[in-house]
Amino acid sequence: MAGPLWPRTRRGSTDEALIKSVYEEHGHALLAYATRLTGDRAAAEDVVQETLIRAWRHSEVLVNGKGSVRGWLLTVTRNIITDRYRARAARPPEVAGSPSRPPVEADHADAVVDTMTVLGALDRLSPEHRDVLTELYYRQLSVAETADALGIPAGTVKSRSHYALKALREVFGEGKRTGRPSQQPGGLQEVVA
Repeated sequence: MAGPLWPRTRRGSTDEALIKSVYEEHGHALLAYATRLTGDRAAAEDVVQETLIRAWRHSEVLVNGKGSVRGWLLTVTRNIITDRYRARAARPPEVAGSPSRPPVEADHADAVVDTMTVLGALDRLSPEHRDVLTELYYRQLSVAETADALGIPAGTVKSRSHYALKALREVFGEGKRTGRPSQQPGGLQEVVA
């Protein structure tokens, strides 16, 4: 890949520094709490990671000065664990068809390949187009919020997202014909430049 998936916006580097300091200060407490609630270290690590992702997406909560940061993080951790427990309880348990044939486990390889394909396609976009898609689809901001975050007009956000999605469609269209996205950036650069 040519560069980072989510290029730094004006507030991106400060968000990263904030989350890093939050992890350094509260990470051990979050992991201990999640481990105690789940009884599983690996599951607890996943919960802590999800908690930090939510903290990153809602970094304004961490710096608004209202309430305890650790309290908010522990509440988010508990809610994630509760949601996972409820989701497991809502599904009926899996039962093997016969003792000699265990149930088939889903292979996650397809999801990994899809993720790598999307990351490769995003790397082929210009930084401006990638920034707009990151804010709109990953951070789930509105057009106005994205325009404010990137310091550009709302019309530019709409235009860049249109051309970025068009370029991604072309990349994936090339992939359908060849079985994988094309590695030659020529046609893509013409569309998004």
